[in-house]
Amino acid sequence: MLYPLSFKPIFQPRVWGGRSLARFYGKQLPERGPIGESWEISDRPDAANVIDHGPLAGKDLHWLVENHRADLLGDARLAEGRFPLLLKLLDAQDKLSLQVHPPAAKAAELQGEPKTEMWFIAEAAPGAELYVGLKRGVTRADFERGLRDGSVAECFHRVPVRAGDAMFLPSGRVHAIGAGLVIFEIQQNSDTTYRVFDWNRVGLDGQPRALHVAQSLASIDFDDFEPGLVGGEETTGVNCRIRRLVRDPLFTVELFRAAEKGVIPLPARRMQIVGVVAGEARVSGSDSPVLRAGDFCLLPACLNKVELGTAPNTQFLRIEAN
Repeated sequence: MLYPLSFKPIFQPRVWGGRSLARFYGKQLPERGPIGESWEISDRPDAANVIDHGPLAGKDLHWLVENHRADLLGDARLAEGRFPLLLKLLDAQDKLSLQVHPPAAKAAELQGEPKTEMWFIAEAAPGAELYVGLKRGVTRADFERGLRDGSVAECFHRVPVRAGDAMFLPSGRVHAIGAGLVIFEIQQNSDTTYRVFDWNRVGLDGQPRALHVAQSLASIDFDDFEPGLVGGEETTGVNCRIRRLVRDPLFTVELFRAAEKGVIPLPARRMQIVGVVAGEARVSGSDSPVLRAGDFCLLPACLNKVELGTAPNTQFLRIEAN
């Protein structure tokens, strides 16, 4: 019988990263270097998270998929034989490259994987912003001209953000994360990114990072103008308020807010993931660790009853693969 599962994070050095994941979430980062990403729940061929507690400690997520697929996933679909989602924490102390992920209709032709994702803003410095979609009226010719003369960033729609905001990014939506942001990222299990511009900087090895201009131009939706932040009205749940952030054929994401200490029931017999944004929580009736801000817990589909005990002012994301 499976139980609520937490995993050892996989840290990824990035030229645009920093050390904020240690400061905000107590992550035990490598001693040196900028860490841009913490892969919290991943089943990539070269990066599968390892269970960190209980009888299955030491087994990784791909082993779970291969040996306990039905109990783990229920009705959720695999992605090319692997866990369908990839959950990350991002620490963007500098701007990311201007980039795009290939849409499903183009991915195979471009020898990549489609990648639809969403961002939940956990921390934001004053003036922080996202680059998402194109300014209204920008054409492909304008975009290509900007690539040639170095002004392509001026083609991008820029969105000021603060903690608590969310943005949905379907494959094909050109984008970049601005500086001074810590983000919860929920995405398809994919690692294909085409960089169209990287601010003329070098990578951690001192060399310019590769650009993928032809693939990017083939992937960008040039009719995607000035997308807005995710809306969604709050509804009242048991001991909490619930805000639907995303409902997509790939995944559903909801934000739960518990003002007082209490117990919050979650759907049973569904594979779902809890990512704590603020406060503390624990799956009732289990020996799972206390979940604090920056922690994720995978709740297998075989659980007949799921209740989350929360401390006052706890916020968490509930993520479900569709």
